[in-house]
Amino acid sequence: MPRLDISTTSEAERRCEVFVVGCGPAGSTIGALLAQQGRDVAVVDRVRHPRFHIGESLLPLNTPILQQLGVWDELKEIGMRKDAAEFESHAHNKTVRFEFSTAFDKRWPHAFQVRRSEFDHMLLRNCASKGARVFEGVRVVSVEFGDLARNQDTVVNLRLEGGATQVWRTRFLVDASGRDTFLAERMGIKRKNRNHATAAIFGHFRDARRNTGSAEGNITIAWFAHGWFWFIPLKDGTTSVGAVCRPAYMKSRATDPTSFFMQTIALCPEIAARLTDAELSEPATATGNYSYQSGRMAGEGYLMVGDAWAFVDPVFSSGVYLAMNSATLGADVVDAVLKDPAQAPQLYREFDRTVRRGVRTFSWLIYRMPSPIIRRLFLAPRNVFGVQSAVVSLLAGDVFRWGPVRPRLYLFRVIYYLNALGALPTAFRAWHNRRRDIKVSIEQT
Repeated sequence: MPRLDISTTSEAERRCEVFVVGCGPAGSTIGALLAQQGRDVAVVDRVRHPRFHIGESLLPLNTPILQQLGVWDELKEIGMRKDAAEFESHAHNKTVRFEFSTAFDKRWPHAFQVRRSEFDHMLLRNCASKGARVFEGVRVVSVEFGDLARNQDTVVNLRLEGGATQVWRTRFLVDASGRDTFLAERMGIKRKNRNHATAAIFGHFRDARRNTGSAEGNITIAWFAHGWFWFIPLKDGTTSVGAVCRPAYMKSRATDPTSFFMQTIALCPEIAARLTDAELSEPATATGNYSYQSGRMAGEGYLMVGDAWAFVDPVFSSGVYLAMNSATLGADVVDAVLKDPAQAPQLYREFDRTVRRGVRTFSWLIYRMPSPIIRRLFLAPRNVFGVQSAVVSLLAGDVFRWGPVRPRLYLFRVIYYLNALGALPTAFRAWHNRRRDIKVSIEQT
């Protein structure tokens, strides 16, 4: 991808129809789609690609978006095919595999595991190839919103790597800044998610023991006493391993992150066995509670997509999919608003409702993943009335459309609550532990 030098742009060139803050999956997706529609788009990022990022597991419902972007064939060259999600519990001595081919929608029976540095760079190159102007090493420092209906431009103030400043003018601003949450921070509308509290520690290993055959690329989720592990095989032979833990457990760390990570791995026999002969590629990384949501995702002349609005949890590998899906929906909203600003309020409401519905569907289950009731249901699946197929559909990312999935997911909730009533002391302890974790998380901030 030819790197454009923003410092050489003339004052006349510092104008566009859509200005996108952030070159991650959300920013590259909405930038490419709007450029395809003939919009003059500028996309900027404070860092240069390729760059490291966690969150390497894609979902089957990413497929139609990637095909729409025209990068599907390139993805197959860099990705490890993933046909299923596996759930393990040493306490139950059981492993259950959910094949994506058993979901209600059979069109997308697999996904891929990817190195995010390669994947994100691929999307960014594609964005540039579609005609968007892409600039890296550029920090947005402030925004002064105009009035789209009155043809008043929004003013975007930038700081370049060498310290120089620039002023750009745009009709519309898209915040795709990820966990930097550019607009939400400046508007004071970002809130820690008080319904959820987890922290994570992770690293990459060489020579981990994987599944064999067609199951080699499957993601594994393994429960243990303090949370759960992910095990994600990558095509270059490395394996991403991470533990998502209760904050009280993470607070007990009395050593460096790498030593603590290895101690944590030893508490999960399934993961420890797979890493017996493996070597950690680099020091482990620990993160605090990363779950948050912003008060709104759209307003006069702007839209937030992906993690710039909210992030829930990596348990179902939903982050990249939610980012790219909201960017795909957002591209249509931005294009329509630019054509007719009077439609903006209705379009923003519909966008907000659709995105929140999908996130809520994921969130309900994510919040309950540590629960022994959910663990019991996942490890003894039954496809009565198609409930198991609906859960697989959720794991595949089918959470936005009306159809056979949603009513069966509501039925799954009923089954969960009935099981909780049947094991009330266990369910109460799980609820109490969750409230305690949230309290600990809030006290740490």
